[in-house]
Amino acid sequence: MADVAEIKQQVKEMIVERLFLDVAADDIDDDDSLPERFAVDSVNLFEIVVGLEEAFKISLGDEELSVEAFSTVSKIAEIVQRKLG
Repeated sequence: MADVAEIKQQVKEMIVERLFLDVAADDIDDDDSLPERFAVDSVNLFEIVVGLEEAFKISLGDEELSVEAFSTVSKIAEIVQRKLG
């Protein structure tokens, strides 16, 4: 199983790729507010969820989805780590 640092890096790279951000993955801090810094909204959230499900082979239920739960890379990594067991 990937450690949390590897998950965070993979999440950052996926976010940059999926949302077409004009920033390097390494320039995203783990606790940056994605909605505030990168204007991540509910449409972007859907892209992130699809990316997570593909990259990590996990499934996320509707009850797990909220902008707050996906507001930082750290929070996203916690969700992924929990899903991976």
